[in-house]
Order: sequence, then C-alpha cells, then structure tokens
Amino acid sequence: MKTIYVVRHGQAEGQEPGAKLTENGVQQAARLVSFFGGRQVDCILSSPFKRAYSTILPLARQRGIQIQTDERLAERVLSGGSHPEWREMLRRTYDDLDLCWEGGESGRAAMKRAAAVVEEVLNSHYTSAVLVSHGNLISLLLKLYDERIGFAEWERLTNPDVYQLSFRDELPEIQRIWNP
Repeated sequence: MKTIYVVRHGQAEGQEPGAKLTENGVQQAARLVSFFGGRQVDCILSSPFKRAYSTILPLARQRGIQIQTDERLAERVLSGGSHPEWREMLRRTYDDLDLCWEGGESGRAAMKRAAAVVEEVLNSHYTSAVLVSHGNLISLLLKLYDERIGFAEWERLTNPDVYQLSFRDELPEIQRIWNP
C-alpha cells in the first residue's frame, strides 16, 4: 500500500505566488510537524508558491528531507483577469470540467497535471509522500478519485488541511485527517 498525504498550505497574506504565510500560518506550519509525528514520510513535493513551500519547510527540516518543488502542484489559474463574480465562475467549473475562462485553465487540465504527480509517486520506490498544494487544485485532485467532490468541498477546506490517500488499487481511500 502507498500513502499520499495531500496538504493545503497554511494561512497566507495573499494569493500571488510570492505571498508569505501570516504569523498564524507560521504557527500552523509548526503544528504540522507534530501532526506528522507518528507518520512515515519518504518524500515531500511542493508547489513552488512561497506559501506552500513555507508550510512544509519545518517538517522537511525536522525529518531531514529535501523538498522537491513541482510546477504541476501550483494553484490553478481560474482566469486571466480579476472578476467580482469569481466564486460563481469557479462553481461552474466543477459542474463542467472542460469550462475554461479566458486566460485560465480548465478543471480537467488542472486535474491531469496533479494526477501526473500522484502517478509518479505511485510508480516510485516511495511508500509515503507529502504533496503540498492549494485549495482549488487539491479539491480537483480529490474529485478525480471521487466525483461527488465539488465546489462545496472546496468551500470547506481549511488552511492548512490534510487528506490521506491510501492506494491499495487504482482508486484510493480518501480520508480527511486534519482536525482544525
């Protein structure tokens, strides 16, 4: 069996790639170290966004594991512009995975790149890995394995959040293991 822990970053100062963790986010990152205390972690892959990398850095240092950044774990771009109705635009992309707003990425395309990271881990020698990413991409990855997951589940994600994917066969058992 292989286990993949999917971690959403801690609370951040903004959405841009260079946004830092807030003071609360820094404390959340420290909590993740004790949270993972009894769990095996063989490798850590992270979005290159500062808030994701900074969230898992304390655990990586404590375990002596080098973080591998992977562009495929970066947050999905919904559209190329700023829209006051972005939440409704996002909701619609869960209903139509091929819907792609101008300058953005479809849900299906985002799923595909996140799934490629998971596939590589599953085909590696690692038995357990931590993937650190962002809310929209994480919810789409979970939706790939359980089509019932959608906009409402995205809304319920917390900063941070942790899901455990246990692979015995092709489809994993999905369990939310973070207790905010």
